[in-house]
Amino acid sequence: MRNLRSIGIAAGLALSVSVWALNAFASEPTVPPVPATFPAEGKIRYVARDSILEFKALPAYHEPDWVTEKYVKTGKLPPVKDRLPKEPLVFKTANMPDGTGVYGDTMRHVIGGRPEGWNYGAGQTQGWGGIDIGLSECLTRTAPLFQVEAKDTEPLPNLAKSWDWSTDGHKLTMHLIEGAKWSDGVPFNADDVMFYWDDEVMDPNVSPLNGATQDTFGVGTTLKKIDDYTVEWTFKDAFPKQHLYAMAYGTFCPGPSHILKPQHPKYSKNTYEQFKNAFPPEYMNMPVMGAWVPVEYRADDIIVMRRNPYYWKVDEKGNQLPYLNELHYKLSTWADRDVQAVAGSGDFSNLEQPENFVASLKRAAEANAPARLAFGPRLIGYNLRLNFSANGWGNPDERGQAIRELNRNEDFRKAVTMALDRKALGSSLVKGPFTAIYPGGLSSGTSFYDRKSTVYYPFDLEAAKAELAKAGLKDTDGDGFVNFPSGTAGGKNVEIVMLVNNDYTTDKSLAEGVVAQMEKLGLRIVLNGLNGTQRDATQYSGRFDWLIRRNEQELTSVVQNTVQLAPVGPKTSWDHRAPESGEVDLMPFEKDLVDIVNKFVSSKDNDQRASLMRDFQKISTEHVYNIGLTEYPGALIVNKRFSNIPQGTPIFMFNWAEDSIIRERVFVAADKQAKYELFPEELPGKPGDKGPM
Repeated sequence: MRNLRSIGIAAGLALSVSVWALNAFASEPTVPPVPATFPAEGKIRYVARDSILEFKALPAYHEPDWVTEKYVKTGKLPPVKDRLPKEPLVFKTANMPDGTGVYGDTMRHVIGGRPEGWNYGAGQTQGWGGIDIGLSECLTRTAPLFQVEAKDTEPLPNLAKSWDWSTDGHKLTMHLIEGAKWSDGVPFNADDVMFYWDDEVMDPNVSPLNGATQDTFGVGTTLKKIDDYTVEWTFKDAFPKQHLYAMAYGTFCPGPSHILKPQHPKYSKNTYEQFKNAFPPEYMNMPVMGAWVPVEYRADDIIVMRRNPYYWKVDEKGNQLPYLNELHYKLSTWADRDVQAVAGSGDFSNLEQPENFVASLKRAAEANAPARLAFGPRLIGYNLRLNFSANGWGNPDERGQAIRELNRNEDFRKAVTMALDRKALGSSLVKGPFTAIYPGGLSSGTSFYDRKSTVYYPFDLEAAKAELAKAGLKDTDGDGFVNFPSGTAGGKNVEIVMLVNNDYTTDKSLAEGVVAQMEKLGLRIVLNGLNGTQRDATQYSGRFDWLIRRNEQELTSVVQNTVQLAPVGPKTSWDHRAPESGEVDLMPFEKDLVDIVNKFVSSKDNDQRASLMRDFQKISTEHVYNIGLTEYPGALIVNKRFSNIPQGTPIFMFNWAEDSIIRERVFVAADKQAKYELFPEELPGKPGDKGPM
């Protein structure tokens, strides 16, 4: 197909070609341009799935000497063999980049979020940045799968050590790890799983922030306890193996029922709000199944987490994990996280704000740089989401309802996407070969991406204005902005409120660019900038016209949270949910997308799944379902003293890099260890106690 440059040359030779014709030709849909090569991109080393871990008993187990001396010999803790399961999860040495580690040291994180409390299952954020990943363990695990080839990809076992499908594929029996304990020594069992399912997921009054909903595992799905270490799922569809991905972080991570249940309104006199807030950030030593436990919280300063003495994972030599004794989370800003990691005052960061790329690369290239930088594939994409619910979700006023009707108009969506100069948007963030044109749909970094199936409407402002006119929008009062037709919203200017996350410079910069470019089209955009938690709450309640959102797992890994690709249920979609009636007012092409997603979820054929996603990509981009803005790679910034960091780790694919690098295996060689521990030789205390033991 001829590109824009060849069109311009042809126009110079054929003077009879009109400007209108050139604009019409330029706006014809095509495929997105091939992104520039990026030499700094790290290459992933692929391994077999079963080479990562296994469950088995070992002849002997070990722990840090100071734990034995200070806690076991004094009777404060049972011996390590009695704190571990019958068959602990064993990480295989061959999959560790630097082999078996040694104990000691601290990993210092910097984050921009603030913790609301520790009741994750009831909708409280711990501040993000890897805190919840360090606390939570889920039925399955997906983050390390970035190093597994697509044909071998299936979630790794975790709290569920194995599972069996019935002959007809409608029942899934999960065998939980036996003998594992919460960080306070209380046994973990099926009661914890069932409390999460019955009293959080299935309770309509509980709203998990990032967890499962009643639609996550398909309509009509049930879960029941068989015995203390066995649960059984029943699905309407046969062999929905896709749901195994939804049992990983952060969708199915049970909390400690022995702590949570007494506070739940079903078992107490509490309100649901009281249940949600029963464990504020000041509540220390919250029992966890993760490798570290929160022992210190200072508002707007720091969260400190110490090693979990009951952690149920070991290396092949029988060393109880984690190797690192302590984690720090300095409560600062997201931009400061990158700065401190590059400078060496922080140890780890997901470099995701392109404004910091050039300076970070220059510093990392210096011989005395404390941190190294490793870029991954272009998996960070930003898109413009339009609220498609026209039947009441969020109770819009007259103006809001009129905007939603416009959002559902394909001519209007084409006008918006053609008015976006994506190259300019990317360049406004960072110069160089980092950013690429992203039309929307699946991320180009996922293995399911197919460029030939991607429909791209090139930047063409005049053609965009023509599409706007086709949608019935004209500037009737001469102020430069189009008006609603007479009789709709009073014939006033079309004014659109766009939701944006104020926590990130990138989000705000892109939002300001969209505002400026839409003004040239004739649309007035008003920004509603909120912090991440407020933004999420506003979005989930449906109180928005447009929003700018970074791509989530359904667009980057595809196999995880797949149901969010389309409104297959009343609450699965980010931007098209049902009101209280439970009915989603699907547009005709959305019905096709829903059908594709449902077939993908139930399919066991890898070739068919790839074909289905090609169809999804074509339909979603052709109909401008989500409007892409730009995409670029992220980089892992990690202090050079840390070992066991897998090569090519993406900052976000199946999950965030904090989970992908398997932090419980990360260690610091003895001769490189620093004295950063704030609570040396201390272990977590009893739930609710201030500070460690």
